[in-house]
Amino acid sequence: MPRSSRRIRPVAAATVAAALLVLPATTATASTMANSSWPGGSSVTNADGSNVFGGNLSGLSFESQNVLWAVKNGPGTLYRLVRNGSKWQPDTANGWSSGKQLRYRGGKGDPDAEAVVATPDGVVTATERDGDKDKTSALKVLRYDVSGSAKSLTAKAEWDLTADLPKASANDGLEAVSWIPDSALTTKGFVDERTKAPYNPGGYPGHGTGLYFVGLESNGMIYAYALDQAGGKYTRVASFASGLDSIMELEFEASTGRLWAVCDDNCGGDSTTLAVSAQGKFAVTATYDRPSGMPDYNNEGFAIAGTCASGKKQVVWADDGAEGGHALRAGTLTCG
Repeated sequence: MPRSSRRIRPVAAATVAAALLVLPATTATASTMANSSWPGGSSVTNADGSNVFGGNLSGLSFESQNVLWAVKNGPGTLYRLVRNGSKWQPDTANGWSSGKQLRYRGGKGDPDAEAVVATPDGVVTATERDGDKDKTSALKVLRYDVSGSAKSLTAKAEWDLTADLPKASANDGLEAVSWIPDSALTTKGFVDERTKAPYNPGGYPGHGTGLYFVGLESNGMIYAYALDQAGGKYTRVASFASGLDSIMELEFEASTGRLWAVCDDNCGGDSTTLAVSAQGKFAVTATYDRPSGMPDYNNEGFAIAGTCASGKKQVVWADDGAEGGHALRAGTLTCG
């Protein structure tokens, strides 16, 4: 989402882990929890070439240590990025040099892609509207097959969540998406709010091997869905507060089992981490400031690499405003 169109709110988120953190029953929420310093290095560096992406880069997701997916809106475009030393650059193979324009399942439209996640099902994006009808909210999740060399991509599956989610303006909708494997959820007794019982993956045939979590910008809430991978059908499994007034990104950190929620410059770049409580519900475990060496950029994307080196792993932010001609910046997060 472009910075100029955002409303300002008061300052108030690979290898699969076998378990999520278990919290005591009295875990505090972000509203009562003092911010902690960023749990990693204080400095960040530019991680892309000058003026490679322009504005509107909004979502990131690691596929592997050397492959990073990025998505932008206006027009909806998906990038496959590869590591080049300390920088990330568009892959030059299979038509990825300038990214690939996205289409809805019918082959038309301009998905206002705000978030992306690489999953066993495919590469999945979340959108808040159709850029060809930008006055109307359209809260959709789209799955793409990225294996070919075509210069544009038509969604292989599409889920319209608009009717199931709170009403949001056309520029205030889905900004975040993540995926958590069933095994990580069932191990810690994650509760299905629909059945009021521990989540049973067998109750959702055709949903794949995990649940999708989306973040709604307008209220800072997170919603978990079982998506029928044939497309169209879905079931909401849970919903919970991110601990942030607004949410721009979700990232599941598999090695620790934490779900990160991230806000942009409307919240001073704050992040929260969440995990399953003793009651089987996601709750906030910590609230973090942005790294002290990073200005308050309009960061809408955030991704965590899966591999540690010398006790740290790389994290990457996507700046929707592309300040100084750079949309990607890299820092570090302490392992564990």
